[in-house]
Amino acid sequence: MPKIHDVQEVKFKETQMFLKVDGKEYVFQISDISRKLSNASTFERENFETSPSGYGLHWPLIDEDLSIDGLIGIVHTPSKKKTMLSIK
Repeated sequence: MPKIHDVQEVKFKETQMFLKVDGKEYVFQISDISRKLSNASTFERENFETSPSGYGLHWPLIDEDLSIDGLIGIVHTPSKKKTMLSIK
């Protein structure tokens, strides 16, 4: 399975989450991205998993999932396919 994102670092400091993905660094206010993470202990925040494809982050102790695309603002739109109609 090809990796969608290369998650290089996730760390927390006080009320912020620092994310390094695909060579770029991002900083988020935890309360803006997740109520569960905002209420979580340091131990719960630091125990996360990155999906094998790099698509998302999962915190099993608080049952929280965040997509990397959602965090960094990537929006996928369906491509328009040409449809052929047959006329009888």
